[in-house]
Amino acid sequence: MSHSSTHDRLVYMANQIGKFFQSQGRDKEVAGVAEHIKKFWDPRMLKTIYAHHDAGGEGLDPAVKDAIGKLKDAAVAKEKA
Repeated sequence: MSHSSTHDRLVYMANQIGKFFQSQGRDKEVAGVAEHIKKFWDPRMLKTIYAHHDAGGEGLDPAVKDAIGKLKDAAVAKEKA
């Protein structure tokens, strides 16, 4: 699988998770997406989506982008602790 198709697939998956939580309101959507990705995505997937987020997060829905940013910030804070 190519680099860009991996990104596209992860963006698609993250946005699908966001759509599931969307009806619960933005705060719950952000929290739900973050929790789901934290629980079920492996470290390589996380590293890839964090890098995509850092590069601007093209294609990510706004709430999903926020959720990934929060997850990344928490991971960075945990590494520094």
